[in-house]
Amino acid sequence: MAQISFWEKESFFAPQDVIIVGSGFVGLWSALHLKLKKPGYKITILERGLIPTGGSTRNAGFSCFGSPGELVADVATMGEDNMWQLVEMRYQGLQQIRKNFTDEAIDYDACGGYECFSKQSADWTECTDKLNWLNKGLQKITGDENLFKIADEKIGAFGLKGFDHLIENKLEAGIHSGKLVQALLQKVQGLGVQVLTNIEVTSYESHYNGVQLHTSVAGSPETNIPFTANQLLLCTNAFTKQLLPQADIIPNRGQVLITAPISNLLLKGTFHFDQGYYYFRNVGNRLLLGGARNKDFDKENTLEMQTTPIIQAALENFIQEHLLPDTTYTVTDSWSGIMAMGQQKIPLILHIENNIFCCVRMSGMGVALAPMAAQKVAELMSS
Repeated sequence: MAQISFWEKESFFAPQDVIIVGSGFVGLWSALHLKLKKPGYKITILERGLIPTGGSTRNAGFSCFGSPGELVADVATMGEDNMWQLVEMRYQGLQQIRKNFTDEAIDYDACGGYECFSKQSADWTECTDKLNWLNKGLQKITGDENLFKIADEKIGAFGLKGFDHLIENKLEAGIHSGKLVQALLQKVQGLGVQVLTNIEVTSYESHYNGVQLHTSVAGSPETNIPFTANQLLLCTNAFTKQLLPQADIIPNRGQVLITAPISNLLLKGTFHFDQGYYYFRNVGNRLLLGGARNKDFDKENTLEMQTTPIIQAALENFIQEHLLPDTTYTVTDSWSGIMAMGQQKIPLILHIENNIFCCVRMSGMGVALAPMAAQKVAELMSS
């Protein structure tokens, strides 16, 4: 790479008020909230990939805040108060998306969602026993009465096999994850935020008057463009341990596939099964399915992006058994995204030291959690 010019030092690589590492949902929402709070701030986002590399554009495109089975399971692991706090963050985050972008811009599909249960589903009885309790709690958050309702009569209409019960959530929807990231990029760039791609932050040093970053440029790893900022915000989710080894983060790979268009596809909506370990939806007249990481837990705790034969076979078996048992189909695309889990599901929003902050660990719900998590970290950095 050629030497950096005076002009570049004074513009692209000039000292910043804030540098954000990671241009996924959290990094982009954080830049937006910081710009709204501090319009005069110079903000640069550094992204190691050509586009966001992680989960933001590699998920299943669900606009959801929790199915009954997931919420009941969360109560057992994190307690009622934390569960409701998380649901409220998710719901408010989804509302922020709707306020900032038109449905057309992000392919928002207000299709409604469903959780599926079979005779083998151990949590069906507990979910139905607690349905009224869940609905009362959700009404306080959403304003909607009886949000969850049993909808067994729709099983046949959707062409589903091997399921005995459905619980409907009329507020669930589908979105186009790629278009949402593009819309966020356009919004923050329109406010003056600089986004530089193919630049990986390899380390940083905090000083009393700012932060010095060391970087590696894609295609020229020996090139280190020095960046300086008053504040540094890490929004690298599952990859955060590379810069913050002590973080409570466990990477989880989520694998997804999508079929070619299917004539007269009956499935319409977003669906969950097995406490969220399987999730599927229609994208127009295509079938999208993801999950099955509980078939190979240990190997799915990884930062590797490749899909694997074990999980892909499990997904295709699920299609043949439950979704398209009598239909010929073709898988056109399969991919994976990396999520960040940990000991808790609440996002990790921290003032680490001096002028360094992090906003990470979205626990597989980055679409919904990112807007509110970013708002909280922006408030922390501005205080």
